[in-house]
Amino acid sequence: MMLWVGTSWKMNGTRAFARDYARALAGLDVASLGDIQPFIIPSFTAIDVAASELEGTRILVGAQNAAWEDAGAWTGEVSIPQAIDAGATLIEMGHSERREYFGETDETVNLKIKAALRHGAIPLVCFGEPAEVFEAGETLPFITAQINAALDGIADTSRVLLAYEPIWAIGEHGRPPRREDLVRTFAALAERYGDRVEAILYGGSVNHDNNKDILGIPGVGGLFIGRSAWTAEGYIRNLELAAEAVRE
Repeated sequence: MMLWVGTSWKMNGTRAFARDYARALAGLDVASLGDIQPFIIPSFTAIDVAASELEGTRILVGAQNAAWEDAGAWTGEVSIPQAIDAGATLIEMGHSERREYFGETDETVNLKIKAALRHGAIPLVCFGEPAEVFEAGETLPFITAQINAALDGIADTSRVLLAYEPIWAIGEHGRPPRREDLVRTFAALAERYGDRVEAILYGGSVNHDNNKDILGIPGVGGLFIGRSAWTAEGYIRNLELAAEAVRE
């Protein structure tokens, strides 16, 4: 099974940073990682730089968001064809920050998945519950409602990546999840969606200490990493640990 291991830089990094980061990755012996599919998601301004440096490797470059319309009077938006033209092959959508601050909904995520698939891009669909839902024991109803709405009306979802990112675990002040919480959640996710999508990733307080442990949980098909991968060295170490987890 291929494990997807990637990172989003959020609103960080200049074009020079992206060039140096991507050059470090381009020098990596990706074959030594075995069944690991690496990907990075820079800011829009740096997609073309990263993609150019990584051309000819199997490291994918993505965009952190894109509109569902192909063109038109959508001031400030970037379309999926434009993101692809810049070098993106993967489109992130539905992140909790996009939902909270920019009005992203399950319905718009659904439109974006359809648009990405229509243009041959890989949708990376983020979902997750806030702390109060988790503490009330309502995680599964909450996240399955998000996923079902996102995938509604899509006959073939085999190229879709799902990324479970509990809101209470992400960000600077997020807390690492307990293994038992993830075991229970991923068992349910794998049963309901495991044979319908490309992979189900986990993101939220992933670091070099818990990387391998999380990948050892049944149903986890990869990692979507934040701060511990915001340097090339940190990301490469995460890739190496993931490869070790596969071998073990």
